[in-house]
Amino acid sequence: MSTLAEKVQQDLIKAIDNDDLVLPTLPEVALRVRDAAQDPEVSVHALSTVIGNDAALTARLIKVVNSPLLRIHTEITDLQMAINRLGISYTCNLAIGLAMEQMFQATSDVVDCKMREVWNKSSEIAGICHVLCRHYTRLKPDQATLAGLVHQIGVLPILTYAEDHNALLSDANSLNQVIEQIHPLIGEKILRTWEFPELIAQVPSHYLNFTRDSATVDYIDIVQVATLQSYLGSQHPFTQLDWSQIPAFAKLGLDPNVDMQADEDLSAAMDAAMGMLQ
Repeated sequence: MSTLAEKVQQDLIKAIDNDDLVLPTLPEVALRVRDAAQDPEVSVHALSTVIGNDAALTARLIKVVNSPLLRIHTEITDLQMAINRLGISYTCNLAIGLAMEQMFQATSDVVDCKMREVWNKSSEIAGICHVLCRHYTRLKPDQATLAGLVHQIGVLPILTYAEDHNALLSDANSLNQVIEQIHPLIGEKILRTWEFPELIAQVPSHYLNFTRDSATVDYIDIVQVATLQSYLGSQHPFTQLDWSQIPAFAKLGLDPNVDMQADEDLSAAMDAAMGMLQ
């Protein structure tokens, strides 16, 4: 690691330890949706009122419910109908995840470009998570999708820091080294601050541990396999790993030698899932 990357990493870790690091806050609409979701008596009408105040989020959810992935026969054009179709829990998790796109914006072009890149990759992985969850587990696809959307959330404070430090911003290698080394630690801290469920809060700090072997399949396994699958066909270092030695594949019951894109049904499902998120 370069001297610059080491210094930045030390600064950021010290800031985390001292609670000085400015962590991003959930977008207002995501907070309101989460509050609504915590009410066991919340109605479809009440939830649609909360979400309906955000026109962009409303449009995204209607797009999701009409996506080929959910295979509905009649087009849905109304938010209340969309929530009825998705269910309250599914709607809330998806709305919280999609609302986060608002956070991936910066004042400088370099950082804005990097944030777009991170969000697009997170959306791609979230789409694969959705399909893996539906086809290979009994876990909840909405939770898997949310886990995929937030697994790189720890990159945000690093990029915000870089905006104020030109030396880091102008050294792409050092910036990438810092992101790689500490975004998992920061990501878990952010999700705990936001009071995300434990099963999702752990994802950032564990999804790159390729020797991890929990008793049962979980959202960390799904994000891990989705991440690896997203790099198939590229020269990324992850493609050089021996996937047959990675326990997450066995827990999902997925042959590590199978390219999901080569299976027509799975490929179409992944395309649909990614399309509904982007």
